[in-house]
Amino acid sequence: MDETDLRVAPAAAPSSRVTRRRPVVVGHRGAPAHRPEHTWSGYSLALDLGADLIEPDVVATRDGALVVRHENELSLTTDIAAHPEFADRRRTQEVAGEIYTGWFAEDLTLAEVRTLRATERWPQLRPGNTRFAGLEPVLTLAEVVALATSRGARVQAELKNPTWSASIGLPLAELVAAEVTAAGALGDVVLQSFDAAGMRELRGRLGAAATLVQLVGSEAVYDGMVTPAGLREISTYAGGIGPSTKRILLRDADQTMVGVSDLVAQAHRAGLTVVPYTVRAENTFLPLHLRRGTDPAARGDVHAEARLLLALGVDGVITDSPEVAVRERAELEAPALAPVRPRH
Repeated sequence: MDETDLRVAPAAAPSSRVTRRRPVVVGHRGAPAHRPEHTWSGYSLALDLGADLIEPDVVATRDGALVVRHENELSLTTDIAAHPEFADRRRTQEVAGEIYTGWFAEDLTLAEVRTLRATERWPQLRPGNTRFAGLEPVLTLAEVVALATSRGARVQAELKNPTWSASIGLPLAELVAAEVTAAGALGDVVLQSFDAAGMRELRGRLGAAATLVQLVGSEAVYDGMVTPAGLREISTYAGGIGPSTKRILLRDADQTMVGVSDLVAQAHRAGLTVVPYTVRAENTFLPLHLRRGTDPAARGDVHAEARLLLALGVDGVITDSPEVAVRERAELEAPALAPVRPRH
């Protein structure tokens, strides 16, 4: 489909229940288009590139420390496989309904996790990032919050499977609530998860002062969340949703963009903000008409995707390339040029 074939109606005016502010740019796990995810250099770069918030994923170690990794299985994002002292920790287990084999954060203490170094999770898509692999240790949530606040930014932390984590004796929601409260950081940290039960627990523990976001995947299991009734239910415990971009920019099975949903307007009417995930530059993540060439790792027209989402009235975007969203936000905010009048 040619880009000019898309016709987007103006976004509906948001409900008065949602106060419209400048859309935020959230550095997804830092700036992983340029540095390995969840690293000090990646988070710092995201802030340098203009991100308003940085987004760590949070898991718990065996001794209850909160560390930032994309998932509790560590082999894809650290060099743990190269550590012979941990060879006997490799195992297979079910995590929230899925079977995984590898090394798990809950089997290591914080001191042991600190011996690991971050690697590039997608070396085939981001080979340039491999030159930074093995250089940086795993960070704690507290360290990410300290970095963000020292730069005048905030953190948008995702709790990974908090209900499942509690079932193995590591009550992630309780641990996170206690840490941000004790540190006086509640105003600096947005908390989000795909786990609705975990989000409700956070609301109960933290009260109205907490900023909570319900993440909404593109899979069918989340369909009920984006109905009017589902959005009203979310509004009883969260202030916003973080839907997949595919919930707004609709695609068919071939990844052809087939239209635009009314989710932004519906969520605003329910009093919810909308900050979708994840705007990524590589072809493999983009709808067909925005891909450039056939190489899945090549850069497509990610600017067009970010621009369209912002034009539809989202309250921000979560992105691997913060500079893209920052630029498109500035372009949309720029005053229109004054009309050129002919000289007489």
